[in-house]
Amino acid sequence: MSLYLKLQQREASGNPIRVALIGAGKFGSMYLSQVPRTPGVHLVAIADLSPDLARQNLARVGWSREQTEATSIEQAIKQRRTFLTDDWERVVQHPAIDVVVECTGHPIAAVDHILSAFNHGKHVVNVTVEADAFCGPLLSKRAAEAGVVYSLAFGDQPALICDLVDWARTCGFPVVAAGRGHKWLPHYAQSTPETVWGYYGLTPEQASRGGLNPKMFNSFLDGSKPSIESTAVANATGLGVPSDGLSYPPASISDIPFVTRPRAEGGVLERKGMVEVISSLERDGRIIPYDIRMGVWVTVEADTDYIKNCFEEYNAHTDPSGRYFTLYKRWHLIGLEVGQSVASVALRGEPTGVARGWVADVVATAKRDLKPGEVLDGEGGYTVWGKLLPAETSRALNGLPLGLAHGIVLTRPVAAGQSLSWDDVKRVDSRAVRLREEMLGG
Repeated sequence: MSLYLKLQQREASGNPIRVALIGAGKFGSMYLSQVPRTPGVHLVAIADLSPDLARQNLARVGWSREQTEATSIEQAIKQRRTFLTDDWERVVQHPAIDVVVECTGHPIAAVDHILSAFNHGKHVVNVTVEADAFCGPLLSKRAAEAGVVYSLAFGDQPALICDLVDWARTCGFPVVAAGRGHKWLPHYAQSTPETVWGYYGLTPEQASRGGLNPKMFNSFLDGSKPSIESTAVANATGLGVPSDGLSYPPASISDIPFVTRPRAEGGVLERKGMVEVISSLERDGRIIPYDIRMGVWVTVEADTDYIKNCFEEYNAHTDPSGRYFTLYKRWHLIGLEVGQSVASVALRGEPTGVARGWVADVVATAKRDLKPGEVLDGEGGYTVWGKLLPAETSRALNGLPLGLAHGIVLTRPVAAGQSLSWDDVKRVDSRAVRLREEMLGG
């Protein structure tokens, strides 16, 4: 039965999925805009550090103030309204909540929220993919031990890529490569929140109108977020990653099956079965027509002549050999699609992407020469960007994961372009750090 029919049944029975949202920023607001239109789902509670800002975002997406006037979770359930609070623990611990959507974008805090949700028997849809990138395999293990479902968020590109990979494998196709698009030029790796809007293609006025965070958007532009998301995909699907980071080959949609082939066959891949990110810009900055910048794709192989002939007979666009074919979605709608994950974990007990092993990692890499005593400001900031590396390479480097490179003090100089290790920073302690150490076997 379709998820929508299942949701309609839950609505008709008066037994909706009861959801709590932690973090009502841009991504969370997009989900909030869809919840009132979704049968069988009741957003019981919203936890945000700033309830006043959350109310502003709720008003922006069309909620009336009366919808969040409940003074307790019990009242919210009784009156089919929403309780707004700054106390996330109160929300996560309540027995009536079925699913927690973690949407803070703060990886260290997200780990606390997620682990607490597991401890209280809640399924989790994790929008904060930065947390998944540095400890997703352990989060997945913890969820299984608690008997709940942990999932990446549909609408965000990693879950959409996982969906395409699952489609390919379920149909019997060998997956050659999979990934997302991105607007990329090599010097974007040094971008800061001060330069982001010009590079990104938005005016400051457009950014302000949308309530867009320059540091967050810069994490996309400087390559950090593509690396983070590629890590999540690799760990969920088992696909390999390039040995020295993403190469961002420029290509139109038509050219993706040409470039996502092994190097021995004229492509860019070190081998078959890898993640990669396609750039929507030529290296000289020219815009590529019909790009995949906002989309996702998977390249599969016809490993028999019969399948190759089927590609030809049904006019599938392939590489010149006729063996490599790319299926794609040109757009993703981000928080507007999260309801797919909420319904899947609650009604089917299935994640929309989840780490199955430790294949890849994102290591903090210096944007400029860094000096002892400087404080790292994490993804999208002024000090570091994230480089995708194989997990074994990161382990050998004792690499500092980008998701933990927040508020940490450098103890020795690091040259621009150098990947940081734990030996370069002052020791810190948190649940997130301890979970990472457990994943490493430390």
